[in-house]
Amino acid sequence: MDFSQPPGENYANPKTCFFHVLFKAAALAFYILSALFFNNFVVIFVVTVLLSALDFWVVKNVSGRILVGLRWWNEINDLGESVWRFECLDQESLARMNKKDSWLFWWTLYLSAVFWIVLGIFSLIRFQADFLLVVGVCLTLSIANIVGFTKCRKDAKKQIQQFASQTIASRVSSTIQSAFSVI
Repeated sequence: MDFSQPPGENYANPKTCFFHVLFKAAALAFYILSALFFNNFVVIFVVTVLLSALDFWVVKNVSGRILVGLRWWNEINDLGESVWRFECLDQESLARMNKKDSWLFWWTLYLSAVFWIVLGIFSLIRFQADFLLVVGVCLTLSIANIVGFTKCRKDAKKQIQQFASQTIASRVSSTIQSAFSVI
């Protein structure tokens, strides 16, 4: 993955990018600033987790599909086993995805988890088990999206490679058949 920001390209989906960042920033900002304004743990817990849950939903169901062309979900089959499901755009559509949108998606996805880890370390150092619970819930939601989209991206790359090898194999096969049919 390229970590440098794509030069000169504008965001293709600025509204989606805005909401992709909004709920992450709102959850983190509320959690950090709430100590200054509230002395009620329940309010801090509920609002922070609600904002983090909204972020989880927006990333999983909206911005992942629009910004990087990926979608994932997990379901339980008839045997009670957890099964990961992945969707991705076709190869041509993935190639046309805006690089700046993709860059923003991946960076904010990973960076928000890093912030929650740092906040968790601070909660541990200050022996604040209750706030560690808030951080744990938010970090779990963030990591769930990281795992889901990372698996989805790997699955998409595998599908593209399979498609490319099948296409090449069928072209070679048809070329060989046409060469022998001429003889």
